[in-house]
Amino acid sequence: MSETRNPLRQLESFGQSVWLDYIRRDLLSSEEFRRLIDDDGLDGMTSNPTIFEKAIDGSKAYDDQLTQLARAAKSVEEIYEALTTDDIKVAADKLRPIYDRSQGRTGYVSYEVSPLLANDTDGTVAAAHRYASLIGRPNLMIKVPSTPAGIPAIEQLIGEGRCINVTLMFSLKHYEDVANAYIRGLERRAKAGQALDRIASVASVFVSRVETLADKLLDAKLKSNPNEANAALRGTAAVANARLIYQRFVELFHGEGFKGLAAKGAHVQRPLWASTGTKDPKYSDVKYVEDLIGPDTVNTMPPATMDAFRDHGKPRLSVTDGIEQARQIRERFAALGIDFNEVGETLQKEGVESFSKSFEELLAAIKKRHDAMLSK
Repeated sequence: MSETRNPLRQLESFGQSVWLDYIRRDLLSSEEFRRLIDDDGLDGMTSNPTIFEKAIDGSKAYDDQLTQLARAAKSVEEIYEALTTDDIKVAADKLRPIYDRSQGRTGYVSYEVSPLLANDTDGTVAAAHRYASLIGRPNLMIKVPSTPAGIPAIEQLIGEGRCINVTLMFSLKHYEDVANAYIRGLERRAKAGQALDRIASVASVFVSRVETLADKLLDAKLKSNPNEANAALRGTAAVANARLIYQRFVELFHGEGFKGLAAKGAHVQRPLWASTGTKDPKYSDVKYVEDLIGPDTVNTMPPATMDAFRDHGKPRLSVTDGIEQARQIRERFAALGIDFNEVGETLQKEGVESFSKSFEELLAAIKKRHDAMLSK
């Protein structure tokens, strides 16, 4: 497939970056990864505890290093950090030419602070400092959750000049809290006379999970009160929610309020569409890519979604479509007692719990292999 015909490659012409929501050690050294960059236009990667849990527990690529670390009497937590940060370093080095060419706009790899710190502001800041020092790459983004404790951490870290990927965002309220924290961090830095031009940040909005919960709540309403018009709302919540968030992004970052910071070199905080793999087989497998394409955005896709979009995706400017319709969809859900911001709060709590569980399962898997290797 030529670059010009490759739907993934065409996303760049609409102002959207393609990132990979996946990392695995043997992938980074493979011809496949080179092709993702050269042919598909991949210019970033994201990781989280669930991704690392699947990569490390499901692969033998980490066995040699794990054995060495176990024999060196490293703790399970130290082994986890060594295995994962080494992958992040390699990924950052592979993406560094893109970072340099874009003057720091893209070419990032993201590494998440422990989800066990989601409600600990000081612990999150300390972990971000440690990981930034440990990994030591300019194209590293530290992932910080948009929890109440995460918001002040985001402001502080941006004020220090760190590059931050804000994660576990589900609602317009989450987005506004995060965007304002980013702006306050920039203002703090500008007031101190410090440079703004190398600070990059993305606001990661989880998409498909909103659909899953909104549909579940809607189905419960329909069960007790069947209604064809309300039934037509199935499969509309996630895109409507994301488009309204993008509209707010435009107002905040392309309006008068941000011009002063932009004049000092500040970059917009790009919305990043995460959780873009389709969960419900009734919906298109490229739904959360095709319907959310537009300037200053990132879509971080799992491998299966990248493959699907490469095969049959239809790129077009779409994230600005139907804004009034999106507002109507939100209002119709609200009239049924399904509030998008409340959905977001539920999903954020579930997300913290899910990532914490994956983190603990990963540590348990490492301990099991650590103990087995020492017993040989």
